[in-house]
Order: sequence, then structure tokens, then C-alpha cells
Amino acid sequence: MLNSVQHLTKSRTYETLEQVQGDKLRLFTRPSCFAFREMASRLFLAYNGRRRGRLMGRDTQEKYFPVREMTDGERIRTVKEIFSTVTGKYDFLNHLLSLRRDIAWRRFAVRKMRFFKTQRFLDVATGTADLAVEACRRYPFLQVTGLDFIQAMLDVGLKKAAEKGLSNRIRFLRGDALVLPFPDRYFDVAAVAFGIRNIPDRLGALREMRRVVVPGGQVMVLEMTFPRNRIFDGFYHFYLHHILPNIARAFSKNPAAYQYLADSIMNFPSPEAFAGQMEEAGLIHVKRHRLDFGITYLHVGIKPQKA
Repeated sequence: MLNSVQHLTKSRTYETLEQVQGDKLRLFTRPSCFAFREMASRLFLAYNGRRRGRLMGRDTQEKYFPVREMTDGERIRTVKEIFSTVTGKYDFLNHLLSLRRDIAWRRFAVRKMRFFKTQRFLDVATGTADLAVEACRRYPFLQVTGLDFIQAMLDVGLKKAAEKGLSNRIRFLRGDALVLPFPDRYFDVAAVAFGIRNIPDRLGALREMRRVVVPGGQVMVLEMTFPRNRIFDGFYHFYLHHILPNIARAFSKNPAAYQYLADSIMNFPSPEAFAGQMEEAGLIHVKRHRLDFGITYLHVGIKPQKA
């Protein structure tokens, strides 16, 4: 991972969500049965493409090794490759594949934030800056820093902030979550949304987030997990391994990235185990907020006053 930090002063030209999707976005907004017919057609073509690949002796899903078989270095290279290739439709597919619940989950996390001293917020693994933008929307006084180690994602976030008139309130840094380039006790809140499972050294990242928040400040982790529910887990398993990859194949140039997504969710620790990791990182009063049948959890830990 990167040990250096670069302030971003330029952004590539990316289209807005509506421009990127074009007729695909209208596919899901126009009230017509033709929309469903078109989507079914796309999925059918994607399925046939997958079937042809298998007949030729190559399954297009098997681009990345299973998470459990990767070394830390392989995991980091995989994450960098994946998130450098999915930026064009990243937001669109996130909203589609979660049925727009990812928006509600971020808003829930932002509502739990407490700013009482520095009025500063750190968004680790900011990606396309959805959490940073939502925090600015809710707290007009807030100054936000978004950090990520993938340039392509930061470019999209930078453009999004500019389009929303937030360039003076969100600064973007390219850097390493394990070596945060900030002094101790600099932020009221440090959070990571849907990014901690892509960091092999989760404990190291949590300790760094704890270091940079003020005593009494919050470290927050919003993350998807595999629900431990006998009724629901069968459906969710089917969704992750069959529905999600087929939809991604219809809309993404790198559908294997979403196979990795499913695998990383399946291999993320249970909410109880992850809460234990947060406590091991030196956080206290760790609370778990269960969202949507346990598909997603918000974990909130507090930095001790004497730390």
C-alpha cells in the first residue's frame, strides 16, 4: 500500500451518474414493462456469454483467487486492480445491487456521528466520497477529509464534490489507511464505509483511526456481512453468488470484481468477532447496530479519555 500522500489538484473528466448510465438508467426509471424485458434480455445475454466461456474451458468469474487463498500482498493488488476498473459504474451498481439501501445505511451512520471539538471528520477508504458528501449535507459546519489509496476512485470523488459545491469543505488525499498522515487527536470522528474488509490488516487500520480521533471521539465502521439467520441466509447466499454476478456481468466491464465482492462479504468476521477486534484496537463502549436483517452492521467505538 502507499506510504506517501498526495494532495489532489486535478481530476479526470468523468461523466455524471445520469450521463454514464444513459439508457441504462432510464431502463430502471421509466414506468414500462419494456424496461423489465430489456433487463431480462441483458441478463440472458450475459448468461450465454458465461456459458460460452465455460464451453471454451474458461469461466469468466474465476479472475481472482478466493479471499482465503490470497496473501496480504495479493489482496492489496487485487483491490487496487478492481477499484481502478469499476469507477465508471461504481455508484450505479452499488445503488442497484443494494436496491438503494446503501444510501440509507450511510445516512444512518452519519446520524450517529457526534462532533464536539474539532468539527473535523475523516472518511477512510472514501472511494467516490458518498459518505463524505452525506456528512457535509447533514452538518453544514463540518470539514471533511477523504482518504483512499486508489487514484481513479479519488478522481470520481473529487468531481462529485465539485458538482455539489463542496470543494471547499472536502479535501482528498491519496494515502495509506495503515499510516494516516495526521497528528494525534485531529478529528472528532473517523469512519470507513464498505472498505474495512478490503484492508488485510484491519487491526492496524482501526488502531490508526483510534490514534487520530480526540479522546471521546468515535471510530465507526459500516460494513456488509453474511447474516447469521437460518431463514434469510439461504436467499442471501443465492443472491451473492448467482443474482449479483449476473447483474454485474450485464453492466460492468469487470464482472469478476463483484464475485470478489461476494467472496469478501462471506469471509468478513461475524459482528461479534469484529466488535472484539475494535476492542483489541483500544476502543471502548463498542456498539453494534444491525441493519436490514443483519446484511449490514454499523460498529461504533469510542476512544478512551486517557488515551
